[in-house]
Amino acid sequence: MAFTFFFRDAQTLRLAIEQFHPYIQSRTRITIWSAGCAMGQEPYTFAIILREIIGPYLFRNVKIYATDLDQYGNYGKIINEGKYPLKDLERIPEDILARYFTPADEDPSQRIILEEIRHSVEFHRHDLLSFEPIRSGIHMIICKNVLLHFSAEERIKVWMMFWNTLEEGGFMLHEHTQKLPDELNGKFELMVMNAQIFRKIGK
Repeated sequence: MAFTFFFRDAQTLRLAIEQFHPYIQSRTRITIWSAGCAMGQEPYTFAIILREIIGPYLFRNVKIYATDLDQYGNYGKIINEGKYPLKDLERIPEDILARYFTPADEDPSQRIILEEIRHSVEFHRHDLLSFEPIRSGIHMIICKNVLLHFSAEERIKVWMMFWNTLEEGGFMLHEHTQKLPDELNGKFELMVMNAQIFRKIGK
């Protein structure tokens, strides 16, 4: 299984949401794609920080489609249950942990994510190398620590798929090592200098 943990790179996620907030604040439906989600730590972290920043009223309009190749068929059950061992939650601030997680009845070493957050995340198996989007009309795509495993040609095809499925002005977030190649010039605008947060240019 891919290894990650809750609140990994939380500062970048928070920065992306601060850029994203004005774009979504009047929308009745907010669609986010977390591509390469592994066991759900990143989409759930994003959902919690998003809920903290935009508040409960606007958060009701959020749906995060969390996808992964999931070769062994484990991720869907884990994400749908939203139950994780305490060791995976060590980096979550104490007040956030208390607010968004409750002890599992059958195992005190496990915590379950609040239903409001769990309800916002929906898992689907998906292969990015199919170059087919999960749906159209996406407002933000989060894809971190995945594209580095692809060839340069494959990455460009995935980025073009992202561009095509994003709504006009939609956002895209990558890890800090992932730079866009010259072939994507004119497709995305870099929003900040200290993180790989992009915005779609054109329709």
